[in-house]
Amino acid sequence: MKPTTGGRRWLWVWLLLAGVAVAGCTPQPWRLLATPAAESARPPTVVPLPALPLASSPAWIDAAGLDFFEQRVVRVYETVAPSVVSITTRTLRRDFFFNVVPQEGAGSGFVLDQEGHILTNYHVIEGVESIEVNFGDSLAAAAEVIGVDPRNDIAVLKVDLDPGLLQPVIFGSSSDLRVGQWAIAIGNPFGQFERTLTTGVISALNRTLAGSDNRTINGIIQTDAAINSGNSGGPLLDSSGRVIGITTAIFSPTGTNTGVGFAVPVDTIKRLLPDLLALGRYRHPWLGIRYAYNLTPGLAEVLKLPVREGLLLVQIYAASPLVQHGIRAAQRQELIGNQRVYTGGDILVAVDGEPVASVAELETYLETNAQVGETVTLTVVREGQRLEVPLEVAEEPR
Repeated sequence: MKPTTGGRRWLWVWLLLAGVAVAGCTPQPWRLLATPAAESARPPTVVPLPALPLASSPAWIDAAGLDFFEQRVVRVYETVAPSVVSITTRTLRRDFFFNVVPQEGAGSGFVLDQEGHILTNYHVIEGVESIEVNFGDSLAAAAEVIGVDPRNDIAVLKVDLDPGLLQPVIFGSSSDLRVGQWAIAIGNPFGQFERTLTTGVISALNRTLAGSDNRTINGIIQTDAAINSGNSGGPLLDSSGRVIGITTAIFSPTGTNTGVGFAVPVDTIKRLLPDLLALGRYRHPWLGIRYAYNLTPGLAEVLKLPVREGLLLVQIYAASPLVQHGIRAAQRQELIGNQRVYTGGDILVAVDGEPVASVAELETYLETNAQVGETVTLTVVREGQRLEVPLEVAEEPR
C-alpha cells in the first residue's frame, strides 16, 4: 500500500526529533549559560569550563604520594627539627622524712644562634639546680642561664658546643598573623617523645595570660595545635618554618591537650632579646604611677571633671619620671557618700596621642611601644587645661 503524504510528513518530523535528542546526549567540554527570557531570540552564549588540576599533577602530588600541604609540613620538620632541643632540669627537694632527693623536670627549647644561645620558657628553668640540653643523637651539654624575664615567661640559656653542631631557627613576624592560618608546633611532650610535630591553626590573637608576677602578658597567640606538658619552650611555626611564637601554656582541666594552647608572640621575643643577652634581664618601661583611678563617666560626673576617660593620678613614686617632670598627684580629699576620694591630681588621657583609659592600657602601651631611655609624650588635663609633657621612660624598679 502506498504511503500517504501526511504519513511521510510525520515520518520526517519523527526523524528530526530523534536527531535532536541524539545531539543533546553528546558530551561537551563546556556549559551553557541560561539566557534571560527577554532575549530568548539570541543564540546561547557558550563559555568553556576552566580546566581542573588532575590528581596526579606534580604540583599537587609528589612521587611519594604527598600532597602540597604535606610536602610543606615535611619540609618544615626536616628544616627546623634539628634546632629543637629537649631540656632536662634537676632540683633538690625534701621528701616526707626531710631527706634531700633530686627531682627532674623537662621542657623544650630551640637554638637561637651558633654562639650556643637557647630560648625556652622561664617556668621550665625556674629555681632549678642544674640544666642539661639534649640535641639528639646522644649529644647533650650542660647549660647556664644567661637572661630571664619572668613577666613574659622567657629565658635564654647558653651551651658550650662546636658552632657547626648548632642550627639556629629563623624568626618570622607576629604582627601580620591572621586567624585561620596554619600553625606548627615542635616539642618534647611529657619529656619522652622528642621532636614531636603537631599541626593546627591560629585560633585567636591578642589573648592575655597572667605572668608569674601577676602582671599581664599581652598579644598571646592561641592555637589548636596539640601542646602538652613538656612542650613548653618549643617553637610555634608558620607553614614556611619561621618562628612566630614560643609555646607557653595550655588551658586544660586535666593537664593534657584540649585544643587550647598559647604562645608568646615572636615580636615580644625580639623586643626582649637584646636586653636579655646584654644585661641578663629586660628593663621594663616605667613612668612612676603608684595609684590612679580609672575614670568612668559616672565618676567624672560626680567629681565634676572636664573629661570622662583617663587616669586620675592619686599617688606617684618619688624620683620617678612623672615627679621629675612636674606631674601632680592628688592634692585633696573629698567624701562622696561613705567613700573617701582623693582628687586634684592631673588626669592622664593619652600617651603619644593614644588614648589611655586604664592603668592596664598604659602598661600595655609602654611594654609594646616604648623602651627605657626613649621619650614619650603624655597628654594630661590640669584644671581644665590640656598639657603636652615629653619625658624619658625609666626602668621599672626591681
